[in-house]
Amino acid sequence: MILTAENYFSPESNKEYMSVSQFKSFKKCEAEALAEYNGEYAEPMSTALLVGSYVDANFEGTLDIFKAKHPELFKKDGGLKSDYIQAEDIIQRVERDELFMALMSGEKQVIMTGEIEKIPFKIKIDSYHQGVSIVDLKVMRDFERVWNPEIHFRETFVESWGYDIQGAVYQEIVRQNTGLQLPFYIAAATKEKETDIAAMEIKQERLDFCLDVVKRDLGRIMLVKKGEVEPQRCEKCDYCKKTKQLTEIVDYTEV
Repeated sequence: MILTAENYFSPESNKEYMSVSQFKSFKKCEAEALAEYNGEYAEPMSTALLVGSYVDANFEGTLDIFKAKHPELFKKDGGLKSDYIQAEDIIQRVERDELFMALMSGEKQVIMTGEIEKIPFKIKIDSYHQGVSIVDLKVMRDFERVWNPEIHFRETFVESWGYDIQGAVYQEIVRQNTGLQLPFYIAAATKEKETDIAAMEIKQERLDFCLDVVKRDLGRIMLVKKGEVEPQRCEKCDYCKKTKQLTEIVDYTEV
């Protein structure tokens, strides 16, 4: 299957290729990810995701198409809703920064494919500087650390959202296509009242570690994806809440 901008996110390409977003979904909740993969469940598009996609579309040069596809961005009088006015403010802020715009000046939405542990992978790079660097654009709530209840630690937003995993996979697939191990940068902006911006690099040591994590966990994920083992439920996501079946009465302190 030849990937294009039109079919990159299609169910067919998701069946043929693993992606970072798919990998992270299975790591978050196998049951929800499998239901999405099989077309049995679709996570609703949130305003937060749409704001990020709005900024993405601006840098891709497809903002007019994005607006046409999403009438929910507009009020009855035709003006943008406040969340998307904020997206315009974010765009104006980052456009005033020379380094940010230099990072985002590469070739846009470059699609590449490769294999990790013999599993086909696909990637789509926000800003690709051929032979120089890989850049990903992120728009998030803020840059604060995020509490991880599993390890009882406040980790960086990069680790919490798996952007380091993304960097490891992108770097490896680019290496397979070019023979070059390029640095992975993040150009980030926040949705705060006053937009904060940052240009970040994920060091090679972290990328190497994360690639090992991907290789370690791919086997289990593929077994779940193929239906060869039962998916584990997280019992925390919306899908698990929606499909929960009570089997016993428990002590209130366990809830």
